[in-house]
Amino acid sequence: MGCFFCFMDSYFVYILYSETHNRFYIGQTNDVDSRLHRHNSGSESSTKPYIPWAMVCSIEKNSRGEAMVLEKKLKNLNTEDLKKFIQKYGNGNVGREA
Repeated sequence: MGCFFCFMDSYFVYILYSETHNRFYIGQTNDVDSRLHRHNSGSESSTKPYIPWAMVCSIEKNSRGEAMVLEKKLKNLNTEDLKKFIQKYGNGNVGREA
């Protein structure tokens, strides 16, 4: 009998922060390190103007579908609620006061 879970990839919902522009970016991927590198190398047009980016939160999910659900919920949060989420699940205090 094979291992069903051996073929399941973990996906991550991540939150990036650009301190120079006081801006957040939320996305999902199965390779967090590679994705951060792509954002900071200018390979992603949507984030290129706001380089450099720092990873402030990364949440592991069991499937891409689960990651997409959380990504959508986070994208619908206002900035203050997003900061609260990061304080609870991420790397602590982030973002300047508006």
